[in-house]
Amino acid sequence: MKKVITTFVMALAMLLALPVPAQTHGINRADMDLSVKPGDDFYRYAGGGWMKANPLKAEYSSYGVFNELAEKNREQLKELFDNLAKEPHAPGTVGQKVTDLFALAMDSVRLNREGAGPLQRDLDWARSFTKAELTQYIAHAHKSLGNPFFGIGVEADLTNSSINTLYMSGGTSGLPDRDYYLKTDAESKKIQQAYRDYLAKMFVLAGYKAKDAKRAAATIYDIEYRFAQASMTRAEQRDISKLYNPRTVEELQRDYPAINWRQYFTIMGLPSMDKVILEQPKVMAVANELMTTLSERQIRDYLAGGIITSASGYLSDDFGETSFAFYGKMLSGQQQRRARWKRAMGIPNGVLGEAVGQLYVEKYFAGDSKEKMLTLIDNLRKSLAAHIAGLDWMSNETKVNALVKLNSFTVKVGYPDKWRDYSALSIDPQLSLYDNMKAASVWATNRNLDKWNKPVDKEEWEMTPQTVNAYYNPLNNEIVFPAAILQAPFFDPKADDAVNYGAIGVVIGHEMTHGFDDQGRTFDYQGNMVDWWTEEDAARFNEAAEKLAAQFDKIIISGTEHANGHLTLGENIADQGGLRIAYDAFLKTPQARAGKLIDGFTPEQRFYLSYGRIWAENNTPESEYQQTKSDEHSLGRNRVNATLRNIDTFFKAFGIDSSAPMWLDPAERTVIR
Repeated sequence: MKKVITTFVMALAMLLALPVPAQTHGINRADMDLSVKPGDDFYRYAGGGWMKANPLKAEYSSYGVFNELAEKNREQLKELFDNLAKEPHAPGTVGQKVTDLFALAMDSVRLNREGAGPLQRDLDWARSFTKAELTQYIAHAHKSLGNPFFGIGVEADLTNSSINTLYMSGGTSGLPDRDYYLKTDAESKKIQQAYRDYLAKMFVLAGYKAKDAKRAAATIYDIEYRFAQASMTRAEQRDISKLYNPRTVEELQRDYPAINWRQYFTIMGLPSMDKVILEQPKVMAVANELMTTLSERQIRDYLAGGIITSASGYLSDDFGETSFAFYGKMLSGQQQRRARWKRAMGIPNGVLGEAVGQLYVEKYFAGDSKEKMLTLIDNLRKSLAAHIAGLDWMSNETKVNALVKLNSFTVKVGYPDKWRDYSALSIDPQLSLYDNMKAASVWATNRNLDKWNKPVDKEEWEMTPQTVNAYYNPLNNEIVFPAAILQAPFFDPKADDAVNYGAIGVVIGHEMTHGFDDQGRTFDYQGNMVDWWTEEDAARFNEAAEKLAAQFDKIIISGTEHANGHLTLGENIADQGGLRIAYDAFLKTPQARAGKLIDGFTPEQRFYLSYGRIWAENNTPESEYQQTKSDEHSLGRNRVNATLRNIDTFFKAFGIDSSAPMWLDPAERTVIR
């Protein structure tokens, strides 16, 4: 939050006061747009000033509070990296790996001199493909060169969350969502052609002749189009039970014989594999057909395309610029690539995330924030328990199960108790950046596959401490809040309770509610996919959820494009639940009970202003379209206005009546929790 410095000038005994200083903690009026009435557009009322003061930067397609904090974190990490570079590091140490990876990514002279050279060995491998060796080639590619035709990964078993099992997904896609392939309007056709042109340009940069490049691009597009046709929509994939399709290795061999599965799993280091969980059998059937019917040249082009496009960020600038022209400008509306140091820093931050996170926590994370967060979380847990106990539509049987699940939540705040071990990962500055990233991919793949059939490590984190985000993991029944989100405007120990409960409090409640949303409610207190609801309670829940989805379906994003209420249903339920839980918890604070005005606002108003403020953002039309098609999160303006229309206490706090545009008749309001 910018700090406005004020001065006072005394002249002729008259005190001339310049603008009132902006608050450095809590609600800042400068972030608001007071020309808008709260009942007309609360999103702009709460955050319109911030949006005006933060016009979209050329390097962003979307910019909001999360991005603002991420920028701050990048500056902090850059300071860490710069300091590391000044110190000597023994080979094999974390310091050596971080500094060498960063230096390799920053060395534009070397990268541009090498050009497409680092790719050639792998491209020669792809060009030597023969169908007689299909299994060996696919397994080799899956180790370090992408996931042609299908991919595998180890994760906790949905029905036995204490044990890791293997999941298999078919298909590949270079576009954000199946609809980008399947829609036939003029704009979609323009994007489809631009994608084919992008692929052809990448092949030319890799050394292919223009004619061959165009042929290869067409082949890849046609393959991905077939996968898109067979794929479930993202909304359909929210029914997790449909993604759980166990198959024995013998059944795989019977139904998808293009691959020698026993040989494949042996090469992948899993010789005793007995079963896999197939996510989309229809897509896998297409993969099997393609592996059987495509010519050797078509498969060679497909394999090579995966190698080239996945390597674009680790090669010369012409590769990066070509990729940005399509994915940045065309699909997202970005006008400028981010500075090299930001792009370079993302590489060690991704490969060595927890090692970087450990350094970040030691320097920038205030220890007392963790204790204050734990208190907040405990207050929110009590509030949610009261909500569950008070539900008039839920039976006592389901309530008991829900409360057991709530009280079984594991809470993780700040950083892991046990840091990840990177000792087996080697970074060699004599090799190219591309070769080092291949080595990192092999290491990460082996690390993941090594978990198969072993107990799940419940202490492991899915996000690094320097990530500005939070999550709920249904398989561990855990809520997790990395250190980076525990700063203003989400969490400010010096701000009043209304501000913290309206921001980080709602985030806490949001993640808790995920345990009981349309997906989370299908898992029990141990993290197993078990139906613990009575049939009647499930029907009542689904009826309310469908009503909420219909509300969002009506929202127009632009032109004829509507929001997708079923794709975003889980997040919309969590937003609503988080608000209601946090608000009730806030009412128990001394500030709420005292009811005193601060800067002209009641405690209740400050709570909702804090919530509205954290979702202020500016977006390009392209990014809004892409988010609507591919992201389970609603746009910021809908997370505020569409959600608040269902909250009775919001209307009461600001005295909003039926004459206001945001008013929703009480009979039309939908409350899930």
